Amino acid sequence: MVSDGQVVVKFGNILAKHCLDQRCSMELLCAAEHTQSISSQLGIVARVKAVTGESKASSELLLSNVRNLVRAVQHVLRAAEAACVKGLGQPSADPEEEEVAAFCQHWRKNLTQHRAKEALNSDRDELGLRKTRGAKAEPTLMSLVQEQPPWSRNIPKHPSPRKGHTVMDRHL
Repeated sequence: MVSDGQVVVKFGNILAKHCLDQRCSMELLCAAEHTQSISSQLGIVARVKAVTGESKASSELLLSNVRNLVRAVQHVLRAAEAACVKGLGQPSADPEEEEVAAFCQHWRKNLTQHRAKEALNSDRDELGLRKTRGAKAEPTLMSLVQEQPPWSRNIPKHPSPRKGHTVMDRHL
């Protein structure tokens, strides 16, 4: 979990670097920094727990840190969605940056298609408000991360960190 948290931090930092909106970029950097802190804290707690053995207090502390990391990752992904919607600049020739940009463009394309379908098949009430019953939820980065895309099926779920690994090789 700690290494996956680090992957999300790297993802957030890359997006913040290319975000065209300053407020979104700052929010993303803040969320990534918070995730970095919690991920590091979780690593420390896990190492201490491994040395001290099984105790209820250490298990509760570990579980609490895992929950905090999940919330922090969700915050990074929500901030990343906002950054993607506001717009991203061109990535550099770095393969990781290109991969992150492609991932975000794929999500934004899905979001645009979803919104176009919703506009065509509008279930609106008499005030023009969208009816919530039967409406499909908009795609989120979290849902895209949770899907296993066909191009990543041959990638191990938890590859060992090694030189040349890119941000998107890992399942966020």
